[in-house]
Formats: sequence, C-alpha cells, structure tokens
Amino acid sequence: MQRYFVSVEQMGDDRVFLEGDDARHLATVMRARIGEEFIACDGTGSEALAKVAAIEPGRVTASIIERRPSAAEMRWRVTVAQSLPKGDKLETVIQKGTEAGAAVFQPFLSKRTVVQYDERKEAKRLERWRKIAKEAAEQAHRGLVPDVRAVCSWKELVAGMGGYDLTLLCYEEEGRSGTGLRNALASFQESDVCAAGVAPRVLLVVGPEGGFDPAEVEQAVLAGAAAVGLGRRILRTETAALVALACLAYESGELGG
Repeated sequence: MQRYFVSVEQMGDDRVFLEGDDARHLATVMRARIGEEFIACDGTGSEALAKVAAIEPGRVTASIIERRPSAAEMRWRVTVAQSLPKGDKLETVIQKGTEAGAAVFQPFLSKRTVVQYDERKEAKRLERWRKIAKEAAEQAHRGLVPDVRAVCSWKELVAGMGGYDLTLLCYEEEGRSGTGLRNALASFQESDVCAAGVAPRVLLVVGPEGGFDPAEVEQAVLAGAAAVGLGRRILRTETAALVALACLAYESGELGG
C-alpha cells in the first residue's frame, strides 16, 4: 500500500490532502481511483489509513478511515554524525540509514575530510539529501522522516555531544584490540537511562575515508564519547554507520529476544 508523508496542516480530523508531487504520483503514476486506500503519515510517529474521495489537478482529497501509531521506529533515537565523504556516498548513508532506523543525520567536517566543501552548493545538496530521506522513509514504512541537518564543523559536533545519553565514536584502532561496540552497549543497557522507559538519545559518530586524527579522538572522549571498534576489519566510511545501526537495533531488543 502506498505511503505518503504530509504536513500537520494537510491532515484534519476526518480528511487528509495530498498536494504537489505526492498527489501527482498517486493519481498519475499509481493511477489511483476513487475509493482506493493509502497511508498518510504526519511525520511525528502516527499514521492514518485513508480512502481517496476526490482527485483534482495537483491535489487528492481522502477520507480518514483509521488513525494509529506507527510501529516502525527504533527503540533508541539515533543520530548518525557522518564526516562528509567523497562523491555520493552520503546519499547511500542517508538512504540505507533511514531504512535501518536512524532518526537524524548530521554531516560534519573533520581534519581528514577529503571532499572540498562548497558552502554555495549547500542548499541544493541539503534539499536533495532530505528528499532521499523522505523517499527512503516511505519505502521503509517509517513513521517519521529523519531530519537531515546542514553540515557542521568538528568543533560544533563535539560541543553538542553532552546533549546525548550515549555518544559512540567509531574508531578503527579500538577494533583491533580495544573496546568493542558490544562492550559499550552492555554497560549502557544497565544504566538508569535505559531503565527509564524513554527512548535514549544516541549519537553515532563516523569518520571520513582517512579516519579520525588522534587529537580528534581525544577531544571526543574528553567530551564524553566512548571510542569503540566495529570488529577487526576496516570498513568503508559509508559502511560503518550501517553496521553500527544494525548492532544498535539488535542490542536494543528490536530484533526480538
């Protein structure tokens, strides 16, 4: 069944409206007819089963049959902080990370970031990244569209680490002989934060193609981050966040057990 994200203004007590590209997609691409059903999500974690009542150019009106909470969100609210990678790798991280359950994506610049950041192109790229997140959220039957934030500096990222219940810095040196992700999560599971019953806020920090500078690791640890390894193999920057997200889903109990 087709799924679309709408603004709060588009969803009333008994009616929901699709406009623009979403309306054209349902009416033209999917060739919807009066009486056909689809899912409308308000982006806050709730959704509505709706039935098409009227189709007009650029607008579809539907009646709401049932409202219900979304059951597709992770138990932990995870922010993926990804050092800006080369090419379209960040698009892959956003698309697949959305499918895996990430709630927020925060691109950042670090000492070994390879790509040349062009602030003039920022608005256009940010718009594309957000569109990718929206389409991936619809495909994955998410209840909300992840927030894709503007690129920030390493200093800004470190300054905000105190606002999370757990910050994990993915560091390849720890994977060889140090603290593994599972060790850090085992300790976190026993904390009062997890016992409180509220979705913990987790920051997952992934470095660039060249990895983190040792000074950056030290700065993050001083800010409260746990430097953790993701195994003995060296992962590509676009792979690390996805592996870590899968581990978080497992350890939080989302996969059963």
